[in-house]
Amino acid sequence: MNTFEFLGLPKGNAICYSGFRDGQDPGGIHPSHEEIKEDLEILQRNWKYLRLYDCDLHSKRVLEVIRREKMDFKVMLGAYIVAEMNNFGCPWGGGVYSEEELDAHRIKNKRQVQKMIDWANEYEDIVCCLSVGNEACVDWTDHYVPVSKVIEYVKMAKKGASQPVTFCENYVPWLNKLKPLAEEVDFISVHTYPVWEYKHIHESMEYTKDNYNAVAELYPDKAVVITEAGWSTNSNGRGIHPEHVSEENQKVYYGDLMDWVNEANILTFVFEAFDENWKGSPDPMEPEKHWGLFHTDRTPKLVMQELFKTTLMD
Repeated sequence: MNTFEFLGLPKGNAICYSGFRDGQDPGGIHPSHEEIKEDLEILQRNWKYLRLYDCDLHSKRVLEVIRREKMDFKVMLGAYIVAEMNNFGCPWGGGVYSEEELDAHRIKNKRQVQKMIDWANEYEDIVCCLSVGNEACVDWTDHYVPVSKVIEYVKMAKKGASQPVTFCENYVPWLNKLKPLAEEVDFISVHTYPVWEYKHIHESMEYTKDNYNAVAELYPDKAVVITEAGWSTNSNGRGIHPEHVSEENQKVYYGDLMDWVNEANILTFVFEAFDENWKGSPDPMEPEKHWGLFHTDRTPKLVMQELFKTTLMD
């Protein structure tokens, strides 16, 4: 299915964007207007669609910069929902909260979804679609939300805003426990990460296709978008074999991915634009820090060096 036609969108490249630089993080210093403008001037050279994860100060500034600078971006806006249920099986020890904390989270989540609706209406010319959460139903999450509550948030968003509504999740839950949710969303959003599943670069593209097709074949009447797919460039061995990641492998995977999704007309948000040092553990080789197509100083990695031949910080 041509996902662009289904969503009524012009064809274009898409990327996940979070602009937190060295010394910045979501709980502390946020990127300034000028820093976001610099990032978007880089990204507008090759991308039409941006995915934003949360209705926070950073996302608000992104929307403001796009409007003020009259930039040609369309945005998937997300509401980041937090745990409403304990997940005692979270592999890194998170996911367990008191009942008081869970009650506070439920109030927070509803407010976040409402804020997303409000911003979707305020920036209707920029926001092209909405997501009511990110990886909140997969077995290993530390912010587990029951499927029934995600359905409530989908219905709330569809009632309050005109944009199509989805939920972003790893491909596996869509094959079983998210079937009731699939009936409610306007389109399905999947994440596929062969390198997290110990796949070698030579088998990665076929694995991504298998992940996508398994979901698409289960829901033939729904458009299926890829909202995360990418390749890390470093690893300390936590969840990813260090020998599987490099800038060379990232370039191979990105090229193969783009060839496939462009031919198949699948809207695909590459993960991610820039490395972010605030993520994961303090270990500098933590893989969560190294998914960007650009380094934290905004210089291009190997995958982008041909397209971005000039020094971007000049």
